[in-house]
Amino acid sequence: MKRSLVYIFSAGIAILAVQCGQGGQPKEHMPAGESAAIKKKTDTLLLMAGINSKGIGRFHDVKLGHPPDEKMAARGLAIYQSKCFACHKLSGELLVGPGWTGVTDRRTPEWIMNWITNTKVMLDKDLAAQADMALCLIRMPNQDLTDEQARDVLEFMRKNDGKK
Repeated sequence: MKRSLVYIFSAGIAILAVQCGQGGQPKEHMPAGESAAIKKKTDTLLLMAGINSKGIGRFHDVKLGHPPDEKMAARGLAIYQSKCFACHKLSGELLVGPGWTGVTDRRTPEWIMNWITNTKVMLDKDLAAQADMALCLIRMPNQDLTDEQARDVLEFMRKNDGKK
């Protein structure tokens, strides 16, 4: 049964990858609506396969304050501007990597923190990360962020998503 789910999931990811562009190549500047629709299909496939993961890594219980911490978000913005903006837009638009709009609605804080700090392992073992890579067709490089820096980026993502 588990093997069947993996085959179904893999086929779905292949279909979504082809939807990103001609011959499986990513579209340049995919409109936010189209990117969001593909992302929604991917997330549905993940849930059908029984995957609702916090990711793979040391973060299992990230405590969030409400509203997002302004000082942490400001530091997160500075990190975004120095390490992330070349590949990620703050909208939902696909650039090299997926846009950041709605990421805190689609992924748990633990998943985001594990993704930022444990990118290689997540790409090798986490099906949600692999689904995102199928859309982008490029592995995200490790940015060598500390846990504190990753937490700042998470707060900036929350602020970008308009969390209150």
